[in-house]
Amino acid sequence: MLARFTGKAGGVDDLHIAEYPGPLGIHEAREIEKNIAEVLVDRIVTGLTSKAGGARTTSTAARDPRAIVFSGTAEEVDRHFLEREWSDGLPVVAPTIERVERFLRYTDCSPDAEIAILPSANLSATSWNIAVNGVMAGLSPHHMPLLIAVVEALADPECRLASIGSSSGIFPYVLVNGPLARELGFEHGAQLVSRGANPALGRAIGLIVKNIAGFRPGASYMGTFGYPLGFALAENEAESPWEPFHAGHGFDRTTSTVTIGVTNNWGPSPAAYSAAGQNGAQSALELIAKEIKSSTRLFNFPARGADAERVMITILMSPSIAKSLAEAGYSKRDIKEHLYEHTRMSLREFDWVLKYTTISGQSARERVAEGVFPPEFAGAPDDMVRVLSGPELLSIVVCGDPHRNRVMVLEGGHTRPTTKQIVLPANWVELLKQAAT
Repeated sequence: MLARFTGKAGGVDDLHIAEYPGPLGIHEAREIEKNIAEVLVDRIVTGLTSKAGGARTTSTAARDPRAIVFSGTAEEVDRHFLEREWSDGLPVVAPTIERVERFLRYTDCSPDAEIAILPSANLSATSWNIAVNGVMAGLSPHHMPLLIAVVEALADPECRLASIGSSSGIFPYVLVNGPLARELGFEHGAQLVSRGANPALGRAIGLIVKNIAGFRPGASYMGTFGYPLGFALAENEAESPWEPFHAGHGFDRTTSTVTIGVTNNWGPSPAAYSAAGQNGAQSALELIAKEIKSSTRLFNFPARGADAERVMITILMSPSIAKSLAEAGYSKRDIKEHLYEHTRMSLREFDWVLKYTTISGQSARERVAEGVFPPEFAGAPDDMVRVLSGPELLSIVVCGDPHRNRVMVLEGGHTRPTTKQIVLPANWVELLKQAAT
């Protein structure tokens, strides 16, 4: 099923599929060779010589977005949406025409304006269907400008949304920066993911990725252990001793932005209990380095070159940790450089990761020969090697409980954090005044 969706996303509706029999990742080399020779080659030949790929055809007839698709009680609406896989399995707010039109008042875009084409389904994200998913998630109408910016970020080629269907279980998140973060009710303090407008925005991202981008669990989204809901957070810019995330990516700090990222994990969040002075700063850095080395996608971190997969890492740290590092003289750039130089492990241990957590089973030395890893990975087994390809892989966001000393490392996979400005309608102030009365 995933192969067919991938083919369709690439413009091939009748893709021929030659499927390897069984789980390739746990088969021994002899069994793989036998299956290729006795099964897979015949399937490839059949696919190349047959006329039809066997893809199912679907109707492409235009639909009226204002058409009533169902009428009934709240329970019946939920069941109808669930049966058609339009929801995330949880009860939704029914996207009535009145509710959707209320959202559309908060954008200067027309209801049928195409904001973007979202892979892998390559469906059109319009103002209307973006608003529908926002309503279903429980957002307020004044979040509409933010949703449009979210969709623009998802559609950016740099984001690489088409890769999110990986069986490793990648899920999206959004970071909100700038004055609108507080104005729109996004939390940056304790329990920030589960408070304020954050949970509804996270849910809206998941619904957009599912309903417009087309990532359906078990079909085109293949996360082995399921699909956790997307989440949202805001940066605590007032408590941060450094420039905010978006200012470090080319935006004025008075500009409001959203950043879309992905991660393979949510948690744990270890505490650096020695947080004062130079020694405290050093222990915090060592703790972050340990968290990076425990990441599941560690085997991709040293890769470099134009064709290498650049796995981005976002470090969340509470304001107390950030301030202790700043007081010890560290800038964000200093932290990234320090972690690049000091996040190391023995080549023997890293080779174990390559052998037992990747399908290829290549050694580090073989990847050096291919130009994927730097020369230091061709050394002796007890040599200590840097597991990051460069400091630019790291991003730092200050958020969370200001009275605690927690850090969290979010490891990305396949995609890259992408930031877009939130554009407000011309009558934004007037709309907010009307909503308040």
